[in-house]
Amino acid sequence: MNFDFSDEQEQFRTQVRRFLEKADGLGEARKLLEGGMEGYSAATWSGLAEMGVPAIAIPEEYGGLGLGALELCVVAEEIGRSLAPVPFLSSVGICSEAICMYGTDETKARWLPGLAEGSTIGTWAQAWDDRSGSGDRPCVVENGRLTGVKLPVLDGMLAHVAVVSAMDKTGRPLLALCDLDQAGVKRKALTSLDPTRPAARISFDDVPVELLSRDPEAWDRLRDRAAVLLAFEQLGAAETALAMAREYSLDRVAFGRKIGSFQAIKHKLTDMYVGIELARSHCFYGAWASSTGSPEISLAAAGARCSATDALDVAAKENIQIHGGIGVTWESNCQLFYRRARLDALILGSRLEWQNRLVNALGSKMSVTG
Repeated sequence: MNFDFSDEQEQFRTQVRRFLEKADGLGEARKLLEGGMEGYSAATWSGLAEMGVPAIAIPEEYGGLGLGALELCVVAEEIGRSLAPVPFLSSVGICSEAICMYGTDETKARWLPGLAEGSTIGTWAQAWDDRSGSGDRPCVVENGRLTGVKLPVLDGMLAHVAVVSAMDKTGRPLLALCDLDQAGVKRKALTSLDPTRPAARISFDDVPVELLSRDPEAWDRLRDRAAVLLAFEQLGAAETALAMAREYSLDRVAFGRKIGSFQAIKHKLTDMYVGIELARSHCFYGAWASSTGSPEISLAAAGARCSATDALDVAAKENIQIHGGIGVTWESNCQLFYRRARLDALILGSRLEWQNRLVNALGSKMSVTG
């Protein structure tokens, strides 16, 4: 049995990789880090749109390609590999998916064509934290109008539409879709550890919204699918960090020998490789579960999320260690992977939260099979 991607999907991967190499994702990420560019790489996003990336999983009747989760996973890994600063996860992996899963025909007709061609950018607004004591309110929908605050919202400053996790006046959870260009929506850019994933604080003041779902498990189903894509992004970034470390170890000479010949360096590279391959198997499991609509998606997504988070964490840290003193300088690109690792570990929920979800999913599976 072949558990790998198909020949057609691998050919698509090759095309995406070639484009992203030419687009110089690390160079574009560096521009964002140094303040030479705002929000994202518009040129890279436009090029991906021309290749049909935002349209992959959108039905053909709404301007999409009608493909599926496997193709999205292929693209996610390549975007992670290049660290391309584009709103792929926000717009394609979550917003478009939410509309496809829960939107009415009218909602799909209104938003999906623009999302498919990349001219409309979507995001999601799920997190809310008032530990700052600012008095911010959680989001509540009453009579079809949204009031409250969400932060941080990734790609919130450039998005046109957002999937908002909110509640009704009785406290029951729901998902709503909000046009962010309306009056009553205010945005404020936030400082992020990883400027290639910019964030914003968005406040809603009695803003009209479209109801997507009142199912209390709607967000969890959407998050599981998005977690698989994020895991593939982490996998791709970890692979590049390993390649950087290996290349440097074969060039750098210390005590008359290339440092790659030292056992300690070999152990570090091996640890990186083992973690990446473990994550790869979990990511493939997640891709299968997502593409087939398997009831095992919660288990698969949690396994992929935990293993990919660990793989990128180890790869980013060891990449810096192998580079030594140069690895912690501003000029080194090692920091880009470390920043991405730290922020990705928090997106869609912390490592601890996903670990608990994994344990619960395993327990549920064992109780059923036992």
